[in-house]
Amino acid sequence: MTDSTRGRAAAPATAARSRVAMATLAGATLEWYDFFLYGTAAALIFNKQFFPSLSPTAGALAAFSTFAAGFVARPIGGLVFGHFGDRIGRKATLVVSLLMMGIGSTLIGLIPNYNAIGVWAPILLVAMRVVQGIGLGGEGAGATLMSMEHAPVGKKNLYAGFPQMGTPAGLVLANGIFLTTSSVMSDSAFTSWGWRIPFLLSIVLVAIGLVIRLRITESPSFTGIVENNKVSRFPLREALDVGFPRLILTVLAILANSAVAYTFMVFSLSYGTRHLGYDKQFLILGVTAAAVLWFASIPVWTRVADQHGRRTMFIAGSAAILVWCAVFFPLLNTENTIVAVIAFLGMGLIIPVTHCVQGSMIADTFPAKVRYSGSSLILQSSVILGGGLAPMIATALLDATGSSTGVTWYLAVVCTISLLGAMALFRVVPDSSRGLQHDEAPAAVPA
Repeated sequence: MTDSTRGRAAAPATAARSRVAMATLAGATLEWYDFFLYGTAAALIFNKQFFPSLSPTAGALAAFSTFAAGFVARPIGGLVFGHFGDRIGRKATLVVSLLMMGIGSTLIGLIPNYNAIGVWAPILLVAMRVVQGIGLGGEGAGATLMSMEHAPVGKKNLYAGFPQMGTPAGLVLANGIFLTTSSVMSDSAFTSWGWRIPFLLSIVLVAIGLVIRLRITESPSFTGIVENNKVSRFPLREALDVGFPRLILTVLAILANSAVAYTFMVFSLSYGTRHLGYDKQFLILGVTAAAVLWFASIPVWTRVADQHGRRTMFIAGSAAILVWCAVFFPLLNTENTIVAVIAFLGMGLIIPVTHCVQGSMIADTFPAKVRYSGSSLILQSSVILGGGLAPMIATALLDATGSSTGVTWYLAVVCTISLLGAMALFRVVPDSSRGLQHDEAPAAVPA
């Protein structure tokens, strides 16, 4: 083959990879938009709309419990979508997950409040939240695999990072639309019915996402598995063969990122408005600015991981999260807007150091034929233990102690556990993040 022929062949391949990376980013952004929109509404609106008879603290706990219901459902979605993602392909499952998330969010915008239909209002809210959770449970690992398995050698972390960028992008989109909607109408109108508009917009955004997602090609790794007749009948069972020590250490290593992120993105909104007197629009803008920094820094950190390996970067990032958690709430408690912005931007700078590579770290744990099931198991286990419970635990600690000190200690403990878990994980598992093919088998764990 001549050099010019090779060049012509490489161009479509490069274009196809870029299209897949952008499609996974777009799809993940839309799914996280729906998920974060709920979190913002839970912190600021749902206690009044669906739990009006409860005290402010009890209403906040009830609203956050519905937020947690989505996390309880995510492992179900992860297991179901993981199984079929390893059996019938990544692309089909990602299309279904996007549909579930969009339909669930749109229906939330149509649920009458408690004053209209009584107890059925929170019941329907939880039901739609469960639908959201199942959909996102299928998205989390699947989008990362789809992008990473298209990656050229030496760019595995970069490609796996594109779906990770969907997390802050979805947060920016959700907060931006939420903030815009609340700004163009009175507080009473927004609290009464205006909050529904961002949820109803989901159906439009999902339609756009489906058009993009349907145009991408199936993962080369899965295509190879089918061609070689190596599709696993029970992928989750085979995924467990990597050993429980490695599974548990991986869960522990990524636990803090989820707990800290959801405390910062969701609980801080409720805490800042109810206890510190910050304007809700200021807090939303602060979180959004941090998310922009988070989004922009992911390609930088993933390139560092591809060039120099994940180990040092991930451990340093875990230590940095621990340090910043110790000062985050004390900075907010100054009630100084400039200092509060610094607190938010610090989170936006530090969280992506570990978040950007956790998808590729998890995927590297498993061989390609069981990678979707195994990755979903680890990811959803860490998310429910970390992020799903974090706003509820933080609210309960705040109510019990009357200050944010208990919340700071809670985060510090979780961060310490994750730091120790990451150090132990990289001691028993070599850092395989540089220069390897995307479907190489994971390194064995020493006995």
